[in-house]
Amino acid sequence: MGHDFEAMMVFLKARLREDERAARALKPGKNEDLIRLRDRVIADAETKRRLLQWVHEVPWVVEDRPRSTLEGLLMNAIAGIPLRRRSPVALTLLAAYVDHPDFHPEWKLIEDELEDESRPRTV
Repeated sequence: MGHDFEAMMVFLKARLREDERAARALKPGKNEDLIRLRDRVIADAETKRRLLQWVHEVPWVVEDRPRSTLEGLLMNAIAGIPLRRRSPVALTLLAAYVDHPDFHPEWKLIEDELEDESRPRTV
């Protein structure tokens, strides 16, 4: 994939900060539905942040892990997955922000590439 993955990550992290900031600024009063919505948006942003960390930072984290532990073995296995195979997670998260003014139009084309890669090849 010849796309600027770093730019996508920066974009996504900025959007998650915006979503979380907007949710925290919400003043739901005693409205239970708004309280649940606010809390869900905050939790959603944190969950997506963790997914992005898995996609992007695992290879660097692995170097600091002892390889003899189960966790170290798992981290090594994940790090062995090429970025282009982990990146659909981040690329899927991008779709929620297609209407954002900083969204790059070429990112929309990535979905087609991912679908093409996932289709079984015929001989």
